[in-house]
Amino acid sequence: MTDSVLNGIDTAALAGFVKEIESAPDKSVVRFEVATEWQGGTKSVTKVAGYELSGTRIDREFQIAADEPTELLGSNSAPNPQELLLAAMNSCMTVGIAATAAAIGATINSLTIRTSGALDLRGFLGIEDDVKPGYEAIDYEVIMDGDFTPEQFQEIHDAVVKTSPNRWNIANAINLKPKLTSLRALASATGNAD
Repeated sequence: MTDSVLNGIDTAALAGFVKEIESAPDKSVVRFEVATEWQGGTKSVTKVAGYELSGTRIDREFQIAADEPTELLGSNSAPNPQELLLAAMNSCMTVGIAATAAAIGATINSLTIRTSGALDLRGFLGIEDDVKPGYEAIDYEVIMDGDFTPEQFQEIHDAVVKTSPNRWNIANAINLKPKLTSLRALASATGNAD
């Protein structure tokens, strides 16, 4: 471990990356994509095949399973989509906290983010139109120990509130652009229907 590594973050590399993006804003775009395939019932598997950074494709290979608990008609074989959503926010904030703390010279000994939210199933099931299918609010608690002052802790959290993509995505409306593709309709149009 070099002197520039703090909280597992190479602070010199982080500073260099920030300078690189500042000097070439046209290369600052990163595009992520996933493909989710239904596995029957409430199960699905999401595949990560890569992402694009500054116009360059970088291959990666991961799979993320999802299922519902048995009480919600699933087989309880994996976390459900809501747990994955909350985990994605927590993971994103964790990266931001570790990097921000390292950048200001604060050592983290432990870090836990606990997050919860309550959904009304009447919205999800379409029972009542005036009931939202999503969260009214999400509560989270950042529990951290290390070498930092209360003011630095607040500074770190404020920076993460400002810069965490997944926290921002959950806290703000995003323009979703659907495209519906029917394989049956495509096959019929091209004369390849069974």
